[in-house]
Amino acid sequence: MNILGVEHIGIAVKSLSDSIPVYERLLGTPCYKIEFVEEEAVTTAFFKVGNTKIELLEATNGEGVIGDFVSGSGEGVHHIAFSVNNASEALLTAKAEGFRPIDRTPRAGAEGMRIGFLNPKKTAGVLVELCSVLET
Repeated sequence: MNILGVEHIGIAVKSLSDSIPVYERLLGTPCYKIEFVEEEAVTTAFFKVGNTKIELLEATNGEGVIGDFVSGSGEGVHHIAFSVNNASEALLTAKAEGFRPIDRTPRAGAEGMRIGFLNPKKTAGVLVELCSVLET
């Protein structure tokens, strides 16, 4: 698995309208994009900080992964995402190296990415996302 760098840090929030101004003040930069990701049942807001992005995630309904996370754990860091050349290959390599992929194949994510997650039980308790630009 060839990790190219940190792509973004995902933070689950109850409300984007409440959280975006907080992160704009904290980071000293405006939110540059808000995107609805139907497959994940979330709306995301992105901030660019140096070479990394911060992604705020709000559940579009009380259900789904982010809704469950906020209900159970409250707001906070949800995952760390790493850039890879090819998410499909990275998931296969991760499995071969003893990690436990949550996704068998990548799915559509925000910003045109192909994404796949690794189970936190094999990554020292951290949910890891592997993401790459759309693969052909």
